[in-house]
Amino acid sequence: MVDSSRRNTFKLLLAGAASAPFVMSPAVAAQGAVRKRRLAWKPGIEGQRKADLGDGTYLNPIMAGDHPDPTILKDGDNYYMTFSSFYAYPAVIIWHSTDLVNWAPVGPAVSKSLGPIWALDLCKHNGRYFIYIPANPIGKGWSIYAVWADRIEGPWSDPVDLKIPDCIDPGHVVGEDGKRYLFVNGIRKIRLTDDGLATDGTLESAYQPWRYPDDWVVENFAPEGPKLLRHGEWFYLITAVGGTAGPPTGHMVIAARSRSIHGPWEHCPHNPLVRTTSVDEPWWSRGHASLVEGPAGDWWMVYHGYENGFRTLGRQTLLEPIEWTSDGWFRAKGGDLSKPLPKPKGGEGGPSGHALSDDFSTNKFGVQWCFHDPAPDEMQRIAYEAKGLRIAARGRSPADSSPLSCIVGDRSYVAEVTIELTGKAEGGLLLFYNHKAFVGIGFTPDGMKTYEYAEEQPWMRVAIPTSSVRLRLINDNNVITFHYSHDGGRTWVLHGLRMEVSGIHHNVFGGFLSLRLGIYSANEGSILLRDFTYRATGDIQG
Repeated sequence: MVDSSRRNTFKLLLAGAASAPFVMSPAVAAQGAVRKRRLAWKPGIEGQRKADLGDGTYLNPIMAGDHPDPTILKDGDNYYMTFSSFYAYPAVIIWHSTDLVNWAPVGPAVSKSLGPIWALDLCKHNGRYFIYIPANPIGKGWSIYAVWADRIEGPWSDPVDLKIPDCIDPGHVVGEDGKRYLFVNGIRKIRLTDDGLATDGTLESAYQPWRYPDDWVVENFAPEGPKLLRHGEWFYLITAVGGTAGPPTGHMVIAARSRSIHGPWEHCPHNPLVRTTSVDEPWWSRGHASLVEGPAGDWWMVYHGYENGFRTLGRQTLLEPIEWTSDGWFRAKGGDLSKPLPKPKGGEGGPSGHALSDDFSTNKFGVQWCFHDPAPDEMQRIAYEAKGLRIAARGRSPADSSPLSCIVGDRSYVAEVTIELTGKAEGGLLLFYNHKAFVGIGFTPDGMKTYEYAEEQPWMRVAIPTSSVRLRLINDNNVITFHYSHDGGRTWVLHGLRMEVSGIHHNVFGGFLSLRLGIYSANEGSILLRDFTYRATGDIQG
């Protein structure tokens, strides 16, 4: 039975809502002022928080938003980095920097769907770039795939299946014998052929990782993410243990070394080198690290972590200085990551981030937009028109339609888009984690629908004949407010339900994802998107 009192309350809210441009309330504005005094991020493009503070220091994260399992490559004076892309396609977006702090996208390396893509490894060997990718195509099971290119910008090859079953987290290294190897979760290794595109041996145990005390509060042991480098006369093996999520104090970085890629491996006496030890710290579940030499010859560690209070943003990329010690080991020396740190010396600053606002006059698939868990023919749903993107309808609602989505890295922001309906299509604006976890509002030719708890709330349906509507989503520290306008944004109607989304993250729903902006097209017909705009609204200094 429909709850008539709730329906009537909602209609009263709609009737009394101010049809005026959005104005931040005094209370919210005051909270924002406090955050601005407390935090030190600089405004970047569209007010997005920027790590480079412009005074020779930076404030983590260097890559805000969902950029987990970073793999980094130093290539002369340039640095390249990529991340797990999971169900997003086009996939494996490569980013470029010259100073380790400011990063700009290059483009995707994978267009053909391989299913979920987990922690990968980017490397260069004999002048050719390689990415080793653990993926799970439908009906095939997990394996390691390789793509290669002679230029980092591509074109990249089609994926090559190395037929290494049930393995993830590859780490490439060239041994003292000149042969190429992949280390994988476990920690195990397998030799590759000289071209790096096939195996040349069997998978074998490589290292029994250091064990933390039994009374530490962690998720599980889970040795994973092996990354290797040769420094001086030693090979160093950097590994993640403790589980990538779960308790804030779980994930950590450990190290071992050996004079041979075949061992024996010696535990670092200073393990763990990185670990969250208190829920009061700004970054939780820190781990999955790679070491990289800075522009001036100093050394740095890149890894991921969850932001305290904002697991919804996914695992973000952090940069911490390290130093080599006289005993041939290294230690992290970043200290309190809530404070600015000196930037790497010697590098020249470059572009940082990219605009999310889109008039749809150019193709931003891969760099910004992607479909969530797309079918093989998903890209056939789209067509660019004059400053518009048409998306054919699929499914009956957001619960069974692959939405268009993009990563966000700010705690608070405003996003707007105009949606024009064709046929019997339903279109709307979402915050989307997966098909079991999303919120949003949508419009059909006959009326408005409200989605909360990943399902429609029928008692909130309102009959509003619609062919074109502009939608606004405000995220203020995980509290979500919607507005809509039928006159192109001149006047706005407040939607009658605010939603709180801080619990929509991996520890609740699994999948290692983040809460992303999403736009869906369902039922029959198509929708046309126009004038998507984005601006961050807090957590920065002017």
